[in-house]
Amino acid sequence: MNTADAFTRVLKARHSVRAYRPDPVPTALLQQVVALARLAPSGANLQPGTFISVQGEARRALSADLVHAWRNQQQETEDYSYFPNPLPMALKRRQIASAKALYDALGIAREDRKGRDGQFERNFRFFDAPVALVVTIGHDLGSGCYMDLGMALHGLMLAAQAHGLSTCAIGAIASYPNLIRRHLSLDSNSKIVCGMALGYADPEAPVNQTRTARTELGEYFKTVG
Repeated sequence: MNTADAFTRVLKARHSVRAYRPDPVPTALLQQVVALARLAPSGANLQPGTFISVQGEARRALSADLVHAWRNQQQETEDYSYFPNPLPMALKRRQIASAKALYDALGIAREDRKGRDGQFERNFRFFDAPVALVVTIGHDLGSGCYMDLGMALHGLMLAAQAHGLSTCAIGAIASYPNLIRRHLSLDSNSKIVCGMALGYADPEAPVNQTRTARTELGEYFKTVG
């Protein structure tokens, strides 16, 4: 297999994995994957963002408080806006289709609020993956630095995939920035961007059969001139 084919295979194989085997990820392998992520392009080579591996009792306590906050509908002001408000209908349809693909794979009906809430709650346990990452960025950085960090995050996901690992970015984590800062002893300079689950996928788990459709090329690729 040539380089182009191998890269295409990695790109197509990567997807959000929400069920993992308990096998630990060797520290050296985790560090290698994170280091490879740093090869992503970065304007002026600022290399924004920090990846924090949360382990042991610190992880258990963080997840417990996140679950408690969510169950009790405790709200915090997020450090940045992810979704437009209001969400345009074209984007809303994509969101609905994505959720339908996930819950259909799990056999959870649309009216099963308890089942849906139970699955969403797993975000705050990092889907029980062996590695739980919290991703931060400095509060004084420009909007363009989020683009750089996004490229690094994708680089991390692809590097993990190439080394036999799987990932799932967790945007829900960003809903509780102050709680997370307290647990991780971070100062107010650290914006909470997202979480990341990382580990070896459980190939038998129904949830891992979920796939989301991508828009047609003509919807986002234009030629002028």
